[in-house]
Amino acid sequence: MKSAGGPAPDIGFSMPMMKEWVPRRIQPWLYVLTALCFQFSGGIFLGAMDSIRGTTGFMIEDILFLLYATLAGMAVYFPMLFRMKFRFTNRQLLCGSAIIIAVCNVLTLHCQSMPVLIAVCFIAGMAKIQGTFECMSNIQLWITPRRDFAVFFPVLHIILLTAIEGSGWLAAWFAHHFTWQMMHVFTIGTMSFVLFTQAVFCRPFCPMPQRLSLKGIDFQGALLICGLMLTVSYIVVYGDHFIWFDTLRMRVLLGVAIVLFGIVLYRGRYYRYPYIELSLFTRRNVVPILIVTFFAELAFGAEHTMEEILYSEVLRLEELTKESQYMWVLPGMYFGILFDLYWLKVKKWKVWKLFGIAFISIALYGMLMYFTLDIDVNIEQYRFAIFLRGFAYAILAPTLMWALDESVPSLEQFFMGLSVFNIFHMYLAGAAGYGIYTAIFSHFMNDNMIRYGQQFTLTQLNMACLNFGEYIGHDFLHSMMMVTMKQVYGYVIWFALVLASIFLMCDIPAVRTNIRKVPRWPVYAIEYLARKKSTYL
Repeated sequence: MKSAGGPAPDIGFSMPMMKEWVPRRIQPWLYVLTALCFQFSGGIFLGAMDSIRGTTGFMIEDILFLLYATLAGMAVYFPMLFRMKFRFTNRQLLCGSAIIIAVCNVLTLHCQSMPVLIAVCFIAGMAKIQGTFECMSNIQLWITPRRDFAVFFPVLHIILLTAIEGSGWLAAWFAHHFTWQMMHVFTIGTMSFVLFTQAVFCRPFCPMPQRLSLKGIDFQGALLICGLMLTVSYIVVYGDHFIWFDTLRMRVLLGVAIVLFGIVLYRGRYYRYPYIELSLFTRRNVVPILIVTFFAELAFGAEHTMEEILYSEVLRLEELTKESQYMWVLPGMYFGILFDLYWLKVKKWKVWKLFGIAFISIALYGMLMYFTLDIDVNIEQYRFAIFLRGFAYAILAPTLMWALDESVPSLEQFFMGLSVFNIFHMYLAGAAGYGIYTAIFSHFMNDNMIRYGQQFTLTQLNMACLNFGEYIGHDFLHSMMMVTMKQVYGYVIWFALVLASIFLMCDIPAVRTNIRKVPRWPVYAIEYLARKKSTYL
């Protein structure tokens, strides 16, 4: 790579893995396009959920679990990225990732076995993050010649967030006009494009003349972490379906999760080179960052659960219409990323108030949904609420990643930190949010059905003028769902406002500087008595 000072303007940014005849102006853009190809790939696509359920017989929980298997593969692979980049050439990494993703998508087309699909989605997630990292690490100095992560992480999230929303819409578009399998065919085509560009425009290049060995990597620890993640996600995704711990299966899996967690902690404490070092959690601000990440994803869980119930169960929107509605999150995300760049790079302000602004946006999103929810409301009225949640997400995700980089100076530990961060960010908290919100929704829904159902008596109803079966099956049920969603959004509003208040208070200089100086009560009492004694003397 070039030096941190950057190339001269008349020469342009140069990439050593590109062949000499490739114009330097298009070299980084070729890798941006390749990164988008990897980010648009995956093992399963939620945008075509209804079509997949209709042809395979899978439940919603099955498809969500396959999605979390993909996310688990992405999250657990981060500590390997550093070693793989310095062990193999860029062509080996990108071509290998493209071939693996293409094979996984072929298997997804022709297989309906859940165990096989779980393994396929997990491996596809690892290949997806490997290809994305290899592309973005090679153009990092093009994005920010000084390696300023206050710039790099927001720009990185432009690609990530565009692909997250765009892949869902594209999958729904293919399912609407063709079949859901066409999205996987499209993914195979994009991976073929990656292989073509690597063969034509690139040459083998490794930044390390002395290749790093893969010996000493704690693969057993990585497998244990994978098992723990899949077990926990199974519990929270299928919990409401199996009535949580009233079933033997859930109780057994809870015991398995506890045992795996204990083994992971033991290996982290006593193994010489663990996959994730426990000393990572002693670094400055790492634990607070993970706590904020968990709470933020927990708040965003309302979007994943409540909006899906609203659009799918109440309004009965077709998948393409629903995904088109979700696309309004992109303007909010882009505005949030620009706000991030202004805050972190231009002004270099502290992040406490920035976190507070993000949680205020989540609270405003909940308020708009609370006051707008109605069976007769036009879906366009929900767009500003979707914009706000996109704005909040785009503030939190890059800022938390930047804060993690500031807290972990070691490069190898930083990748371990990214693994733990993403376990909380895009995996554990998201799955837990789905499980928690479905449980809360089910509880309030059953309670409301009982409470309001008691009001119906034969003396209050004119059976000659009322189609009781149709009323109970449609109007009454949908009204109860609306009431229940408002109750859940009410909790989200209070939750977000409390967190916003905490972060805004932390930004007050007196609180930020003096709250830790308050002595213990016995010390305070001794000082108080000493002051009183000196006054009398």
